[in-house]
Amino acid sequence: MRKLKITIEYDGTNYQGWQCQPKAPTIQELLQRKLEVITKTRTTIYGSGRTDSGVHAKGQVAHFFTESTMTLREFLKALNSCLPPEVVILKVEEADSNFHSQKSAVCKLYRYSILNRDFPSALDCRFAHYIATPLDVDAMRTAAQVVVGCHDFTSFRGRGCTAKTAIRAIHECQIVTEGDYIRIDIQGDGFLRNMVRIIAGTLIQIGKGKMDVGEMQRILDAKNRNLAGPTAPSRGLCLEWVSYEPRNYQD
Repeated sequence: MRKLKITIEYDGTNYQGWQCQPKAPTIQELLQRKLEVITKTRTTIYGSGRTDSGVHAKGQVAHFFTESTMTLREFLKALNSCLPPEVVILKVEEADSNFHSQKSAVCKLYRYSILNRDFPSALDCRFAHYIATPLDVDAMRTAAQVVVGCHDFTSFRGRGCTAKTAIRAIHECQIVTEGDYIRIDIQGDGFLRNMVRIIAGTLIQIGKGKMDVGEMQRILDAKNRNLAGPTAPSRGLCLEWVSYEPRNYQD
């Protein structure tokens, strides 16, 4: 029995997230169905984490077991030949016996993209949250540093989250501008349901001047979801990569 690791890129617009759900299109269900066609065997795929409905990925990682003797290149070509164009397998690799796509992960980077100008984009409307109101990026940067470190993120925890603890470690929260785009990059060892989108939504409120910069610390300390900003739309969020190698962070 082989264990294979795959790296996946997808446009999540028309999918109800990663995890299989009854009578709903999901990335996991799609991949398992196509693998069954290829290998003639029912196969379970284990992802590095659950992306929400409408969220995208450039570097989602998953693994599965198979008795197939197909080469890695044959698996790559076979999967991509039967997947829709919005879902692509970027890489297929042999995995060690102790590798687990979720449990072995040490860091993930999520990016939230905002288009901030007077007019929207026809081409990027599925991949960026459009905001016409000019945002105060400096205020957003200052507030973003509050979430860096190991904290109880109850205030940024979405409804229905089943995690046993709200304590998570955020290694970096950077805000960069690229022309008319504002990117919120958040690196951490793990995330709660909707956590990145709620942080993004709160930073947007601060950028609009609807919340004071100092509110970010008070919201974090309060452990009260009602005090944080709205959950930002899913279309702006993308799982950029998952790392399985230890990373060094400056204090």
